[in-house]
Amino acid sequence: MIIEKNDEITLSENNGRVFIAINNNGYNLKKFDELTRKHTRLKVSNFLALKKALENKSHDPIEIGSWIESMELVISEDKMEALLTIYESQTYIQENLAEIHTNIQKVLQEQRIIYGHRPIDLLTIKTGKTYIVAKGLSPQKGEDAKVIYLEQAEKKPVVKEDGNTDFFDMNFIVEIKEGSWLGEKTPPQKGVDGMNIFGEMVPAEPGDDTPLKYDTKSAYEVEENGAIVLRSKTNGIIGEVNGVLSVQKHLVIDGDVGLETGNLTFDGSILVKGTVMAGYSVIASGDVSIEGKEGVNAAELIKSTEGDVFIKGGIFGRGVTIVEAYKNIYIKHANECTLEAKEDIHIGFYTLGSSIAANKILLDERKGKIIGGKTIAVNSITAAYSGNSLERKTELIVQGIDRKILTEKAKVKAEEMMKLQEEMSKLNGQISQFSQMKNAMTVQQIAVFEQTKQKYNQLQTEIKGIDAEIQRILKTLRQPNDCYIHITKEANAGTLIQIGYKSSVLSSSTKGKFKIENGELNV
Repeated sequence: MIIEKNDEITLSENNGRVFIAINNNGYNLKKFDELTRKHTRLKVSNFLALKKALENKSHDPIEIGSWIESMELVISEDKMEALLTIYESQTYIQENLAEIHTNIQKVLQEQRIIYGHRPIDLLTIKTGKTYIVAKGLSPQKGEDAKVIYLEQAEKKPVVKEDGNTDFFDMNFIVEIKEGSWLGEKTPPQKGVDGMNIFGEMVPAEPGDDTPLKYDTKSAYEVEENGAIVLRSKTNGIIGEVNGVLSVQKHLVIDGDVGLETGNLTFDGSILVKGTVMAGYSVIASGDVSIEGKEGVNAAELIKSTEGDVFIKGGIFGRGVTIVEAYKNIYIKHANECTLEAKEDIHIGFYTLGSSIAANKILLDERKGKIIGGKTIAVNSITAAYSGNSLERKTELIVQGIDRKILTEKAKVKAEEMMKLQEEMSKLNGQISQFSQMKNAMTVQQIAVFEQTKQKYNQLQTEIKGIDAEIQRILKTLRQPNDCYIHITKEANAGTLIQIGYKSSVLSSSTKGKFKIENGELNV
């Protein structure tokens, strides 16, 4: 086929291959460039041959490229789009609109594209530009599962004023009855199927599932009205251990802890409606709440190994009372006692002659007082007043975060947990083997089986404790390195202000937020 023939050149095509022969010595590359704009289907792939033909004025046909199809249809890998490129010149397209339209429909038909045809405006079409001529219907992913839980008590102290009487009160515990609703999950929904350009159904993904996180020993799942409902297996109080919802055992003492009850140690939470008498102790794995308005007087020890401690009426410790919490302590006032918490300590009104240690120590910014004793925090101390007009020695110390030591500690704990998990995995295999031969075991084998299960449960408890400690370290590391002591009203003379290794004893009254600035304490 002759593409172009004149006095200067002959441009021909044979089986898709394009040849050029030079008829006139005056033909050059610039003129050939003009020719390519006219014949847009010409694709030069051998430029050296073209250059040689022009330089040597070759009268013999020389192959320089190919004659591409009038249009090209490309189908996307996901079969959701058909992309068309027309290589005819603008002039040819405008002069042959009906033919171009027919050819487009023919190409679509040949490729069996039957869905999602999209018309293109041939009057504005550009040579060599790609257009979407068919588009499938994308599937719609289903809605994700939705999970809600019973809200736990917000352990946030509130100081109120009612006439001349001050109250330090909290909604500390949410009691649960057997069968109570604890939460529910709406299952993930099916999606809406789509269709590709060949008319084939494209399955939709269902929504993502989310498990209900709960302690299987204290709660169970049941299907109700299309939802997965979480209900309590027992009476108790709602709690959370390592991010898992649980109903914890709950011991209620209607009166005081004293001669009638003896010292209390309980695996769960304890609510004492009275007080803890002098010399007696309360130790619980869960939360401890002492609700007597008169507070605690010279009790020996009040301790939560996994939760919080709340003492509504405050403490008169007489130098003997110790309060320890794995998480937080909430107390009305602290008088000559020791308070230690791994998280924060909230004090309503004052602390007098006490030893206090926590991550953050917070007193009421309007009238909270720290008088005497030693108050040590990792992150910050906040109060309205420190010391008194008699210049009583009052030590306020913020140690700061040693990130290097904490990071190393987290690493050691993680390695320890991995070893325990490996041991636990081996025990789990042994338990599975024993379970298969349960009905045929000897007395000795039954004893070994029970010992193995006991060891497994012990390791599980240890791993939970280590994981909780790692999470606590990571939470501390995420805290901004902004350590301070904030006295909003008056820091009296005799107050020791210490941030890290920098310290100063106040010689006169002042107030403000004390911290390290430019390497020095801003006192």
